[in-house]
Amino acid sequence: MSEATTVAEARAGGAGPSPLVRLRAARLAYGSRVLWDGLDLDVAPGEFLAVLGPNGSGKTSLMRVLLGLRPLTSGTVEIGGEPAHRGSRRIGYVPQQRAVDPTLAVRGRDLVGLGWDGHHWGLGLRGRRERRRRVDAALAAVGATRYANQPVGLLSGGEQQRLRVAQALVGDPDVLLCDEPLLSLDLAHQRVVSELVARRAREHGTAVLFVTHEINPVLPLVDRVLYLVNGRFRIGPPDEVMTSETLTELYGTPVQVVRVGDRIIVAGAENGGGQHHVQETP
Repeated sequence: MSEATTVAEARAGGAGPSPLVRLRAARLAYGSRVLWDGLDLDVAPGEFLAVLGPNGSGKTSLMRVLLGLRPLTSGTVEIGGEPAHRGSRRIGYVPQQRAVDPTLAVRGRDLVGLGWDGHHWGLGLRGRRERRRRVDAALAAVGATRYANQPVGLLSGGEQQRLRVAQALVGDPDVLLCDEPLLSLDLAHQRVVSELVARRAREHGTAVLFVTHEINPVLPLVDRVLYLVNGRFRIGPPDEVMTSETLTELYGTPVQVVRVGDRIIVAGAENGGGQHHVQETP
């Protein structure tokens, strides 16, 4: 998007701009197991939405639906006003942080460039110049220019994840999907990655859906939370969703939300003779 539109502007005084992500009456089931049903969700330009919930609640499945890799059981899903489909140029995708073979010789800028190449085939001289310009801009945006020519396998986990964010941004997407991008990162790098993504939403009007178990690094940055659990869900600002009352209702068992300074710890009561641990984030 050429001009950023804030979430406040999108919601102020009427309809505002059209949502970049829209689900209506969305249901996703695997046989008799329903992950979520009746999900109505709009994500506005510039909005940062955290997608939370326990393992198996359908967070990654939601990413696959938006990427056009998994059809809904029923309902509709649109990206930028069009049905979601595989290979959309309007979407950037940041995958989970995974260990990279230290012998991998691919340079950082080569990894980022793959995000451009996937949508642009048969590059001529002009196309190669544009590719170089886009890659350099994406590297600069995430603060990765200084190690852009180093082999990816020799970089730290935090540096590798910066490159993955740059790869997702190199095509200037309208929608950024992040699937557990903080996994295996230390707290400092979790905050850096979270702030990079939030800045993208704020400065470029990109709609962000951010799947994570680590709520605390993103808590000060997100506009709303979508919490999925046991086929149920709740959508709203963090202060409304991340409460003992709301999560107890969702889980169907006593859940306690404790705030310690600017941190949230979420834990369940004893269930079936053992501690039912919901979520605890350092």
